[in-house]
Amino acid sequence: MKKLLKGLAVSLLAISLVGCGGDTAGTEAAGETAAAQEGAAEASGETKTIGICLPTQELARCLKDQEYLTEFLNEMGYEVDVQFAKGDAATQVSQIENMITNGVAGVIISPWNGDALTTAVQKCHDAGIPAIAYDALIMNTPYIEYYSADDLEGIGGLQAQFIVDTLDVENSTEPYTIEIFSGDQADNNANYFYSGAMNILQPYIDAGKLQVLSGQTDRNTTATPEWSGSKAQSRMDTILSTYYLDQDIDAVLTQNDDLAAGVISACKSAGYGTEDKPLPITTGQDCTIAALKSILAGEQTMTVYKDIRTLAQNASYIIDCLVKGETPELENTVTYNNGAVDVTATRVEPIALTVDNLEELIIGNNFYTAEEIGLE
Repeated sequence: MKKLLKGLAVSLLAISLVGCGGDTAGTEAAGETAAAQEGAAEASGETKTIGICLPTQELARCLKDQEYLTEFLNEMGYEVDVQFAKGDAATQVSQIENMITNGVAGVIISPWNGDALTTAVQKCHDAGIPAIAYDALIMNTPYIEYYSADDLEGIGGLQAQFIVDTLDVENSTEPYTIEIFSGDQADNNANYFYSGAMNILQPYIDAGKLQVLSGQTDRNTTATPEWSGSKAQSRMDTILSTYYLDQDIDAVLTQNDDLAAGVISACKSAGYGTEDKPLPITTGQDCTIAALKSILAGEQTMTVYKDIRTLAQNASYIIDCLVKGETPELENTVTYNNGAVDVTATRVEPIALTVDNLEELIIGNNFYTAEEIGLE
């Protein structure tokens, strides 16, 4: 794992913070960039503000986004205006419009609903304010050129492959049972997670090696409104009481930690979690404190560790370049089509986190302290 992390760090450095093009000659070392920018801001007596639009405070990872984006932008000499949309697209639109009125220099937007911000982004463009997408893509607008992203399909594929490998589906002579819980229908990221997972799972489902007894495999049926753990729990209650009276469930692909918590609660209510009736393999994403404690307790099986710090670093670097009227110099990028244009994206690769590497990834990377996750 240490070798993997070292390789990951090298690849991330290659796609971020390599210097802005345009008026900047050559490139700058990442560690020198923030100091130089802060000094320039102090010399001019001008402090600019970057608007940060995040979807909700209810998801723990959004608080990490706020923490790291604020840290990097402050180091670059910017003030920040952080707004949470409270899980409502109209609220997020209003917040962006207020940021424009207040004269922010740029906007980093993590959309609650990627299809609902076309007009707001148009207003940013008309006001000469650069806007970039963060964590989730903003759809159907030509005015989003850059996107600080995770490897979205890779996350879903990692979750699915974990299940396949843990059950040794390839070599099994008996089929295993599995159910699928995907994220909110309006979340464009969830579509990519689902696609990445089904690329792995569908061949085994078609071959009969994995059986979905509920028959619920399409994106619409598996979607969980608002990424709600309680709604996932309710759906799992129904699935277990309808389709698993005479057979145990072996695995549940859940796209994030909140869904996993809901599924595990339903399973425990149905008698799972004993030596004779173990909990199914459950996947997750985001490394919430509750999920990490659940993994340590032997309940949730895995979660996906994403380097949010690097995600925020990439976004801060890109918006800084755009505010200066310069072109970000990025390597090893990918593109995502948002329905109007191809958007250039940096990409952070996911890592499967289990009880075996939890301490290395979480404590070793200062994601949480040992005390916060109950190791002390």
